[in-house]
Amino acid sequence: MGFPASGRRVLVSGASRGLGRAVAEAFAAHGDRVAVHYSSREEEARRTYESLAGTGHVRIGQDLADPAGAARLVEAAADALGGIDVLVNNAAVNTPHPLPETSYEGWVAAWDRHVSVNLLATAHLSHLAARRMIDQGNGGRIINIGSRGAFRGEPDHPAYGATKAAVHALGQSLAVSLAPYGIAVASVAPGFFATERVAARLEGPEGEAIRAQSPFGRVAEPAEIAAAVLWLASPAAEWSSGTVLDLNGASYLRT
Repeated sequence: MGFPASGRRVLVSGASRGLGRAVAEAFAAHGDRVAVHYSSREEEARRTYESLAGTGHVRIGQDLADPAGAARLVEAAADALGGIDVLVNNAAVNTPHPLPETSYEGWVAAWDRHVSVNLLATAHLSHLAARRMIDQGNGGRIINIGSRGAFRGEPDHPAYGATKAAVHALGQSLAVSLAPYGIAVASVAPGFFATERVAARLEGPEGEAIRAQSPFGRVAEPAEIAAAVLWLASPAAEWSSGTVLDLNGASYLRT
């Protein structure tokens, strides 16, 4: 069997709000069935679930900082959906910890949390989902949500920038490893986009400065990022496996 264009079984981590919600909605509108993962925001995950077009979706709560939680998530999603064809690694933490202003204890705690969720959970979910895709025998897609910060630096959020750079590298390694099984792996590297979490930062002079980073004079909408994720998960995008796709409105250019 070839990799299907729709009707797929999709697991989106961190889908209670923001970009995760937009990604879940994009897949559901495309005719796919979605497992909506959340960690602690059960009510927001319910709203995501209720917003999805179509039927056959499920919402699952697990703490991905715990490797056993990652295993339970994939098992529950596969049981509910009848398998997994697409994994979107979106779950992440991003709390400020600028070195000059952060105690050593706070620094260690920030790095432990960022590595556990942003990097290790991505690695663990990728292993678990890919093993199922291999056994299913019809290929698959793994899409990682990285960040522009992996390239331009994150002075107030260094662990976030570093773990997102590692996520990009992980995706490229897995792209080579999993290609013989018809599984394509890619990452997107968004710049600033509007969500509930950053709404306050987009007000006043800071918001003006953030919007001025792009020559378009604005930030992205989550749906714009979700559209790229949906394409990378399509049969047509197989040859893009290994890519890190910049989605930053020309706010940071690299060669």
